[in-house]
Amino acid sequence: MIKPDKLNLKQWAVEDRPREKMKQKGAKALTNAELLAILIHTGNTEDSVVALTQKVMASCRNSLSELGKLSVGELCSFKGIGEAKAITILAACELGRRRKEEEPVSKPVIRTSRDVYDYFYTEMVDLQVEECHAMFLNQSARVIGSIRVSQGGLSSASVDIRCILREAFLRRATGVTLCHNHPSGTALPSRQDDELTRSVARACQTVDLTLLDHLIFTENGYYSYADKGRL
Repeated sequence: MIKPDKLNLKQWAVEDRPREKMKQKGAKALTNAELLAILIHTGNTEDSVVALTQKVMASCRNSLSELGKLSVGELCSFKGIGEAKAITILAACELGRRRKEEEPVSKPVIRTSRDVYDYFYTEMVDLQVEECHAMFLNQSARVIGSIRVSQGGLSSASVDIRCILREAFLRRATGVTLCHNHPSGTALPSRQDDELTRSVARACQTVDLTLLDHLIFTENGYYSYADKGRL
């Protein structure tokens, strides 16, 4: 019978494996040793990977700051940690240090249709074919991301509305804004534009999202469904 402290990750109960635990409960549920175990993946003939990383963290008084100060040679003194694993650990520590030093990324606030136009301007001004993009906003009207949802023509059939809804849920968005370009330079909406706007608005309503606006973008200006009272 295999002793518990010699089990490899595949022999552990699913809920005890660090990767599965992180997937089910989130990274914050894991100890420092469990997070480290995900990086190095395997232990040695005497210790499971978590037992090994517990020893490493104990040598640093469970301080990630102290862990980052270790040398490759010091990490390699632990049985089961070679040069590649040691470098992986120190690279992760350095990423954590750099993240802490970075200034928080400011998310733009969308207050008007002009803000939407300015947000997409550099991305869409030189396009030679039609593209449709979706912008996702939180409750504070801050942009939390955007994606391209179609290219080379526009209709309610060519835009995958399910993709828009899925991305909105993943980002925990409360509002969606569409923006597509007219390479012809004409900002007036077409029948297909109207149909798409209605379809996306209906889909958003069914899942407690709000279609905030739909902009038709041209190099010299835009058309806003919200400004025209058509949402």
